[in-house]
Amino acid sequence: MAVWAIGDLQGCYDTTRRLLDRIRFDPAVDRLWFCGDLVNRGGQSLETLRLVHSLRANATVVLGNHDLSLLAIGERREEEKRKVNPDLQRVVLADDADELLGWLRGQDLVHVDRELGWLMVHAGLAPKWTTHVARKHAAEVEAVLRGPDYAKLLRNMYGDGPSWNPRLQGNDRLRSIINICTRMRYCSPRGRISFEDKGAPGTQPPGLYPWFSVPGRAERDLRVVCGHWSALGLHISGGVHAIDTGAVWGGKLTALRLDGEDLQVVQVPGRDTPASPPRARTPRQDAPRREPGRQGGRRRRGHGNRGATGGSGGGGQDAPPAPQPGS
Repeated sequence: MAVWAIGDLQGCYDTTRRLLDRIRFDPAVDRLWFCGDLVNRGGQSLETLRLVHSLRANATVVLGNHDLSLLAIGERREEEKRKVNPDLQRVVLADDADELLGWLRGQDLVHVDRELGWLMVHAGLAPKWTTHVARKHAAEVEAVLRGPDYAKLLRNMYGDGPSWNPRLQGNDRLRSIINICTRMRYCSPRGRISFEDKGAPGTQPPGLYPWFSVPGRAERDLRVVCGHWSALGLHISGGVHAIDTGAVWGGKLTALRLDGEDLQVVQVPGRDTPASPPRARTPRQDAPRREPGRQGGRRRRGHGNRGATGGSGGGGQDAPPAPQPGS
């Protein structure tokens, strides 16, 4: 038996199949851990989601920013669904959309396997969060997503703030947890996330640190595997194993074996034609932003429509349905 963690698929179905062949995945005995962002920009999001869903008996999935975006788009009226990018349209308008999205909504935000000794999250953990605290707070979001009020959460999860504070309540609290688990790259020692800075370490302004190297961070009793930050590349250090290596941007798709004494890394080439990066996000606090996932249509002002759960590495808007290089 082997347990493999796999980085961001981003709708790259052909690449995913190549990687499964390379690791000789056997559904009779092996398990797969997917680090989130199953969909978006790869051109084959429907096929990719169907593949992972078909492997659900052997797969563990954590939600990424683009997965949450897809769930939010799935709650819109049909005419609104037709305004999102064609790759996600195919998912939300598919005959089996309800089955696929219902399954996706039931996945974890943080997964912990203490017997194996690993924690999986899409993006990162707040500086002061231990593994126990991270799992506890993730469960708050998961309970709402699996309950009768999930649509309200999906409407209200967008926004860059507030920064995490254990006294937060309601949608602000859930949004902050989502942002940490699905959008974090750099933050301050007090946990303020910088959503605009997405490049490799060394490119960030003074006072910001990669989330896994913040001074004074909590000690963690499990190894962590994550994705989201393709500009970081394959990063294995200090108990953190970041494995989003930019398959959708023409990089590689990475699998990391989690069981056994020695870490084994397997990679295959990513998308033959790299996805086009989105337009750069202009960090203006007073400017209205497009509601994530839309190609056009009316803009709406308000805190709840700011990009939340969003892209990665390259420098575009950090909203869930519009990933950037580094997502």
